[in-house]
Amino acid sequence: MKFLFDLFPVILFFVTFKLAGIYAATAVAIAATFLQIGWVWFRHRKVDTMLWVSLAVITVFGGATLALRDEMFIKWKPTILYWLFGAILAGGQLGFGKNLIRAMLAAQIALPDFVWSRLNWSWIGFFAFMGAANLFVAYNFSTDGWVNFKLFGGMGLMLVFVLLQGVMLAKYVEDKKENS
Repeated sequence: MKFLFDLFPVILFFVTFKLAGIYAATAVAIAATFLQIGWVWFRHRKVDTMLWVSLAVITVFGGATLALRDEMFIKWKPTILYWLFGAILAGGQLGFGKNLIRAMLAAQIALPDFVWSRLNWSWIGFFAFMGAANLFVAYNFSTDGWVNFKLFGGMGLMLVFVLLQGVMLAKYVEDKKENS
């Protein structure tokens, strides 16, 4: 259920785009993200930093799209988010010696240090790739093609990546269970 809630603005963007075009979809995505944050605040009295960052980026790039009537701003939004997340992970590792993937997941899974490092750098590479792929599609395909890629291609690539990560981590998870 949380997965669908997280995708709420993207799904509304997609549906609105198909019905009313890019500018209406952009306005709906901005409004949906505000509603999403309002709901999270109402339920938990705390909003994750990632959701605040997403709101800021959709508001700035979506607002520029609407104000300037230029759809390239909204097309850049996923790339900015992907590259920002990758930069945060890389900056944590290189600047502070902190593996942020480990910080987020260590309570759920125990892994050797080299695996945590590999996992962190894999996510950094994936975010860099996704940002570049988004720009490639944005500049080389129609807006309709980009919107389809944003929803289906992006989610599909994320699913494949997560499954590959699961395969890579499986032997370490099994080792932990055997040692218990």
